Amino acid sequence: MKKYINALVFVTVLCLSSEAYADSPDPNPERFSKDINTFAVWDSKNTFPENAILFVGSSSVLFWPTATAFPGKPIINRGFGGSEISDVIYFYDQVIKPYAPTKIFLYAGDNDVGHGKMADQVFEDYKELVTIVQSDFPKVDLIYISIKPSKLRWGKWPQMVEANRLVREYSESHPNLGYADLAAPLLDADGNLRDVFVDDGLHLNERGYFLWQQALSPHLD
Repeated sequence: MKKYINALVFVTVLCLSSEAYADSPDPNPERFSKDINTFAVWDSKNTFPENAILFVGSSSVLFWPTATAFPGKPIINRGFGGSEISDVIYFYDQVIKPYAPTKIFLYAGDNDVGHGKMADQVFEDYKELVTIVQSDFPKVDLIYISIKPSKLRWGKWPQMVEANRLVREYSESHPNLGYADLAAPLLDADGNLRDVFVDDGLHLNERGYFLWQQALSPHLD
């Protein structure tokens, strides 16, 4: 009987562990249909620059006035707030492929971890997107902007650090992949958050974006 109970406890713990580390389901990407349609309408009425530098990802891209931050550069911004890497994959044909960019800056993963995804799942989604991009644009640089720390999601920062590490190490060993550490400028020498957030504790204020601009500028050359 004791062996039976021990075996039962082991199986129960194993099942709970598996559930704890199971992949979180992707949210329904169709929640962004209106945003994506807005991009399509804009593109139908306006020309977009050739050899563009594309910024794509979540609200940290959406709220960043990238054209102003990097004057003289052919910038296209296709941020849509709340998005995860799975959403960028789903809408790849709308937010990346049409622009045939010469360089892509991706900020995604913040919401993924914030909504319960583990670092490994973020990394696997990132690699899936890399495969898609490189099948169409094998010579285009794809630069991953590191997941940022924030007041709102400080408790999830360890998972974000791990996701950043996985992406950085993968990028270092694969051609045409880059990694831009924009997390470090938001932390002081003691590893504490600087005063770089708006009231929601998640999105950057003007100073935060200025620090990002300084850190990212070398990657645009």
